[in-house]
Amino acid sequence: MAIELSGISRHFGPVRANDGIDLKVRPGTIHGILGENGAGKSTLMKILAGFIRKSGGAILMDGREVSYANPAGATALGIGMLYQDPLDFPPMSVMDNFMAGQVTGMRLRKDTFRKRFSLLCESLGFSLNPDTPVARLTVGERQQLELLRLLSSGARVLILDEPTTGISGVQKEVLFTALRKLAHEDRSVILVSHKLEDVEALCDEITVLREGRVAGRMEKPFDTALLLAMMFGSEPAPAPRAGRTAGAEVLHLEGVSAPGGRTGLKDCTAGFRRGEIVGLAGLEGSGQDVLLRVASGLVRPVRGRVSVDGRDMTGRGYHAFRKAGVAFQPAARIEEGLIRGLTIAEHCAIRERGKSFLVQWGSAEKSARERIERFQVAGRPHSPVESLSGGNQQRLLLSFLPLEPELLLLENPTRGLDIESVHWVWDHLSAFAAQGTAVVFSSPELDEILMVSDRVLVFFDGRLIKDERPEETDALELGRAIAGKV
Repeated sequence: MAIELSGISRHFGPVRANDGIDLKVRPGTIHGILGENGAGKSTLMKILAGFIRKSGGAILMDGREVSYANPAGATALGIGMLYQDPLDFPPMSVMDNFMAGQVTGMRLRKDTFRKRFSLLCESLGFSLNPDTPVARLTVGERQQLELLRLLSSGARVLILDEPTTGISGVQKEVLFTALRKLAHEDRSVILVSHKLEDVEALCDEITVLREGRVAGRMEKPFDTALLLAMMFGSEPAPAPRAGRTAGAEVLHLEGVSAPGGRTGLKDCTAGFRRGEIVGLAGLEGSGQDVLLRVASGLVRPVRGRVSVDGRDMTGRGYHAFRKAGVAFQPAARIEEGLIRGLTIAEHCAIRERGKSFLVQWGSAEKSARERIERFQVAGRPHSPVESLSGGNQQRLLLSFLPLEPELLLLENPTRGLDIESVHWVWDHLSAFAAQGTAVVFSSPELDEILMVSDRVLVFFDGRLIKDERPEETDALELGRAIAGKV
């Protein structure tokens, strides 16, 4: 099925998220949509998937103009989208999620769907247990489930929005192999990403968006420097790891075990010092996420001792840790970090509320403008936070961090960000370390961990199995450790 977008525009008030975009996707190919955060990639694909209505332009399928008003209309035409955060029901089983949206009438025909599920898994090399609750799956496995459901629903055009964010290298290879097979079967695959290496490795053709417009197109073989210039105007400078000297220990965990994730945290002993940046590596749910929540008071250990600045904090709650100078920023920006439906100014009002019952709106708007300018947030004081791109949501969250925390805990702080935004974030976080803050972060990106960390801690099956300095290891060795091969 050939897809053509002609003069597609989408306006949000004065903001032109898409401004006259033309795009052609040939059947049997994988087409990359590349661009920095806020370039209009997701908006354009949500228009194609029926999730957002276009302000102007036309969508053609096999040369015929089509019109639809919602995702159901797009699905009926064979267009399916796999969103960055899979749309599923975690308490339900894999099979029940697979059947969702496909069952009509009173008869469930579960045996028929189970057979279809098994055949699709086998053809794409996926290993999913149909009876497992979705809540126990990794992000990569949830993506596989959603892809299977889209194929079972008859999708011939597959749109994947940042599919490699937060998944392991092994899961990425499984996904890429499946996508190549689907393209070989004459499906049209569209990969939306800011990760240049992923798009270059997988795609046959790339369209680059910048500020809501097409900045350029390229077919294989790709010129990396030219693609970067299309994205940013010039190639972003790397974020070098400055030499830092660690100070006194600010956080210590002694024999800590705690529930959470897929494995919990088991008998963990580790220390973190002032002025150092420590990267936590491991497959999703291997214990690093639990460590961050134990260290911030969000999860209470069942065994062991947690101390901050030599003071026993074991069993204390989140607010006690905050008073001790501990700041935590979650990976789920909208779900945990921000409040959907509220504006930037309203977030400032909540953050800066005093003892008065009255909201000082003038002060809140002034604060919002100052944060927008200082942290280069592409928005306005009255912009709802969900209207911001992922990169701008991250910049806003960073603006809410305390000025001089003792300990800064960050869960995947560059999730879904483009290269330029990643470097901007780390320039900002490195300034915290330079003033003596201990910075501890988790990330699925080994290259990022090696680039910015003074120490790397690797977790496997809930246990801390490796504590190395970046100059003493490499991505291959860390990858083996993450897989449990120490």
